[in-house]
Amino acid sequence: MLKFTNKIAGQTNPNNTKEMTKSNNIILKYQLNALLFLLILFISCQQKQDAIKPVKQSITESVYASGFIKSENQYQVYATVSGIVDEIFADEGTSLEIGSPILSIVNDAQKLQSENAKLSAEFNSENFNSGKIVEAKALVNLAKIQQDNEASMLKRQNNLWAQNVGTLVQVEQRELAYQNAKNNYTSAKEKLAELQKQVAYQAKQAQNNLSISNKNTGDYLVKSKVRGKVYKMNLAKGEIVSPQIAIATVGHDTKYLLEMQIDEYDIVSIKLGMPVLVVLNSYKDSVFNAVVTKINPIMNVQSKTFTIEAEFIKAPVTLYPNISFEANVVIKTKNNALLIPRNYLLNDSIVVNKTGKQVSVKTGLKDYQMVEILSGITANDELVLPKQ
Repeated sequence: MLKFTNKIAGQTNPNNTKEMTKSNNIILKYQLNALLFLLILFISCQQKQDAIKPVKQSITESVYASGFIKSENQYQVYATVSGIVDEIFADEGTSLEIGSPILSIVNDAQKLQSENAKLSAEFNSENFNSGKIVEAKALVNLAKIQQDNEASMLKRQNNLWAQNVGTLVQVEQRELAYQNAKNNYTSAKEKLAELQKQVAYQAKQAQNNLSISNKNTGDYLVKSKVRGKVYKMNLAKGEIVSPQIAIATVGHDTKYLLEMQIDEYDIVSIKLGMPVLVVLNSYKDSVFNAVVTKINPIMNVQSKTFTIEAEFIKAPVTLYPNISFEANVVIKTKNNALLIPRNYLLNDSIVVNKTGKQVSVKTGLKDYQMVEILSGITANDELVLPKQ
């Protein structure tokens, strides 16, 4: 025993070393074979996992959109005149009716113009100029009397001349006097008509100027065009107002619209009445139903998008303008459709079966993950991922 132990502890036997090396090589060979087997098994499993069969289920094709909530009839209020904010009647959050005052504007020059227009209207009114009309009518009546008198004198002179009383010169003088009286009467009537026309014209013109001035004065009181409330007031008392400055943002206080942008490639698919699924950033855990109500027919050339509007079927309890959202406009929905994942489709028209053969297919509806297969394969065919 001692001799054997010493050999093990401190001596080396050449035969034993060869046997150990051979044993190690055999173990290494088995390990490599095991690793190779596992690798083959892993690849086989991967290929087996990649092989799928089409499934039959419902699919919804939709178009993505994003946008902002907008109050119905929302608009920016502008003044048509310039001046200084004199008084603010409706601040942010104030409810409005149609015609409710929002703010007033003061302009000293406009006040003077308004006063001048009023004075001119009074000065040129028909009542103010009625004395001129009465005087002209009196002149007409006087000319008529003179004409009648001269006509009577001419008739008497002619009767005397018929009896050989008087002279021809006297007859001619009476005729001349009568013609002058007649001309004076005609002239008086024309002057009366001209005066009446002039007075009426000046009165109407002055009244129109006063109406224009009153309208301009009315423009200095800015009123709401819609029923709703003030969402934003941009000016304070004493600040400058001009037609280029937005005074406020006003809109309906209970009705809201969804205004969203659609890519130019998708706009041809959008139709009025299509359902819309909406996720508001303020209500991230809820999906709201809406319907397309308006399609703006012109493209924004900068963003290459079209603007469409939708209305909630049932709106959230609380909403505010400019809340952002994401939406999907539902184009079509189909039940029991034959579907495969979109990444199993090559060039939108080819799939690869488990033997590696490429098969042409005809596609239908698509969503972000799945695509409908109309023809080319069946539900029993096995497919693998194509090499892209």
